[in-house]
Amino acid sequence: MMIRKFAIAVYFLATILNTSLAFAQDKGDEDKTMANEARDRDKKAIDNAVNGWWTASMKTHDSRVSWWRDARFGMFIHWGIYSLPGGEWKGKRIDGYAEHLMRKQKIHRAEYLELAHQFNPVKFDADKWVKIARRAGMRYLIITAKHHDGFAMYNSKVSDYNVVKQTVWKHDPMADLAAACKKYGLKFGFYYSHAFDWEHPDAPGNDWDYKNPGGDLNLYGGRDWYDLHPELLPKAVKYVDEKAIPQIKELLTTYHPDILWFDTPQKLPLSENIRILQAIRETDPNVVVNGRLARAGNNLNMGDYKNTSDRPAEFFPVDGDWEAIPTTNESYGYSKFDKSHKPVGFFIQLLAEAASRGGNLLMNIGPTGDGEYAPEDVAILNGIAGWMDKNSESIYKTTKTPLPFQSWGVSTRKGNLLFLHVFKWPTDGKIMVGGLKSDINKAYLLTDLSKKELPFQRINPLDISITIPSKAPDTINTVIVLATKGNIETDTVRLLSGGDGTNRLLAFDAELTGKGFGFGDGKAGKYYLDGWSKLDQSIKWNFRLLKPVTYKITIKYLADASDAGTFECTVDSLVKKGEALSSEKDEIKSSSLGEMTLPVGVHTLQIIPTTITKNNLMKILEIQLTPLNN
Repeated sequence: MMIRKFAIAVYFLATILNTSLAFAQDKGDEDKTMANEARDRDKKAIDNAVNGWWTASMKTHDSRVSWWRDARFGMFIHWGIYSLPGGEWKGKRIDGYAEHLMRKQKIHRAEYLELAHQFNPVKFDADKWVKIARRAGMRYLIITAKHHDGFAMYNSKVSDYNVVKQTVWKHDPMADLAAACKKYGLKFGFYYSHAFDWEHPDAPGNDWDYKNPGGDLNLYGGRDWYDLHPELLPKAVKYVDEKAIPQIKELLTTYHPDILWFDTPQKLPLSENIRILQAIRETDPNVVVNGRLARAGNNLNMGDYKNTSDRPAEFFPVDGDWEAIPTTNESYGYSKFDKSHKPVGFFIQLLAEAASRGGNLLMNIGPTGDGEYAPEDVAILNGIAGWMDKNSESIYKTTKTPLPFQSWGVSTRKGNLLFLHVFKWPTDGKIMVGGLKSDINKAYLLTDLSKKELPFQRINPLDISITIPSKAPDTINTVIVLATKGNIETDTVRLLSGGDGTNRLLAFDAELTGKGFGFGDGKAGKYYLDGWSKLDQSIKWNFRLLKPVTYKITIKYLADASDAGTFECTVDSLVKKGEALSSEKDEIKSSSLGEMTLPVGVHTLQIIPTTITKNNLMKILEIQLTPLNN
């Protein structure tokens, strides 16, 4: 196994050093890729890692991340002195990520320090924070020990720019949280901004006080400053040596966290990020490290697992261990103005979807400057708690489902048990489990303590029908347990519903033909495929039907001024023509492609471009198939 990992790493090295990656413009709040472009400059650091310490560290990878894999659900907390103004500065509402207040308003270090002097969160109660998280079913907690503002939320000996030395509170909340997590059985960890530091005169990011690179003014070439102006790199290296690495080591040796979480690696070259990871591994070989520290595109990731983009609503395909970081509203730090909190059901279903694909959900909240969870967050957490009290077995220690996509929801696996997470309760009293070749011993509702059996029957070699109550016990997510006989064997082709609403064929789940496709970040309205610029690119989905169905076919896509063209939607020999229209701004378009009547059997729906009149055809989101004959 280690020989295989070494060979893969060498392949990654060769690939990234000879491939030019395209990156989105950094808009400040969030960079699309959260990755570096590897250069020849980085080759020595990569060689050193692959031929030595990193490959050696991966020998204990599985044991290091075993608790994290089992946990599946964690709490992310963004809390700092920016939480006190809560998205307001000098009477002005500041939109976007509230934790980016200093950057957004170009607040000078001295003035920001005055804000720190007012920080006095007397309502902070570490035990209460952790108990609420545990009650919601979270099994690990990660909090911002230092965010991009450079202010340490612990008693740092490296820099006096910290919560103990600069606030009237003069308290170390990280010590309290570390103790509370140990007391209540949660794993504990830190977010640390290693590459972005707006208070330090040598660090990337602050272009208003220090005229440093890496900020919004795009001084010295913007995002790629270290490639265009390598003479500036020694200054950033000085910051890494004098603050970033010493504080990370300080956190490791003082609080002994289980996990470290990093962000915005693109602010430093890959070689520096690798050097930081090496310092971590030398200090504590057992701490878990997320995937946003040392990575180059999709080809190299030296972390223990991968991260998706911020605030996902849908998940693009990710192999191996991965984690998503939704937040309860839209900001990660507390914003008094952001009332866009998502419903409880969104997070319950998102958690099940992540687990079904073999991933974790690290759900963020932003406590107030007083030291309390916002009431909207508490309501969400309590709602999740009610569901997890009864259904946590279907989440913890589960693995990626072997079943194909299902029209009613998702599924998770634990050994020979399949947990069916039913989001759309069938109205005909039957739920069809498509693609399950294995026989089952028993089917029952997870919340039924008596485990009363639900009647079931095999209707063909691939599908099992289960008789269910007329009303869903839980309208958000009812879990049905299937105990299978022996090994679980499945088919790969999804079974579509001929009734009970619309079937969604997501672009994220399509089979791709041709090179150049990319994924959107998965946020609401951005779960698209992009890079559709060539006529030899196409996408398709395979599906099965158990009865003839007439479907209304609708295509949803995101268009901008660079998108336009025509295409064909084919199902077997049937063809519908469509047109992708451009828009002056990003706009979700929905277009009917007409109706198709399809017989029983396996079908392939394909979208094939016929003309591309601008840069790209479109950014397709999904195909919707709505039954008309039921």
